[in-house]
Amino acid sequence: MMNKKYKTKAVFIDRDGCLIKEMGYLNTLKNIKFYKNSIKALKLLKQYKYKIIVVTNQAGVAYGYFPESFVKESHRFIAKKLKKYGLKIDAYYYCPHHKKAKIKKYKKNCKCRKPATGMIHKAKKRFNIDLKKSYTIGDKLTDVKLGHNSGMKGILVLTGFGRWQKTLIKKEKIIPDYIAKDFFYGARWIIKNDGGNKWKNI
Repeated sequence: MMNKKYKTKAVFIDRDGCLIKEMGYLNTLKNIKFYKNSIKALKLLKQYKYKIIVVTNQAGVAYGYFPESFVKESHRFIAKKLKKYGLKIDAYYYCPHHKKAKIKKYKKNCKCRKPATGMIHKAKKRFNIDLKKSYTIGDKLTDVKLGHNSGMKGILVLTGFGRWQKTLIKKEKIIPDYIAKDFFYGARWIIKNDGGNKWKNI
């Protein structure tokens, strides 16, 4: 069994509306566009030795809007773009299922669809992640709830659906640990909030 001191810390990021611009059901590579501060956010998290893991619900597969192969292709496309900046996301996890799916094989109420924790636990096992020192960040309250369900802090960003989701906080009783202007400001709060880091003026 691996010693606890070797456990890694991670930031689980939502894809659409946090890392890249929200385009509804993304079904073409030409619509993949990073928010202007996403690269800065990734560089900052890498600087402070966080694993960066994408966790994304892709119900468009279940509804038949695009094939599962396109999700994988889009992640390869993102990886290629990031490589130009010397960056690499450590892993991509996605859930193609939905209980109201039109395609039979994807119709189920699965344990990987956020805010269920299936994708988190796959990553935890693979990378030996200490969830107590880790975070989720995304533009929906389900991303915040995912964090809380997994024993992490959850951050809501105001890009994508974030501004609309912010209005539902009281109704849904899902309280973000922090509300950030965008991915970069969320990443900056993570670094500042981590007692193990020496805070710099960033």
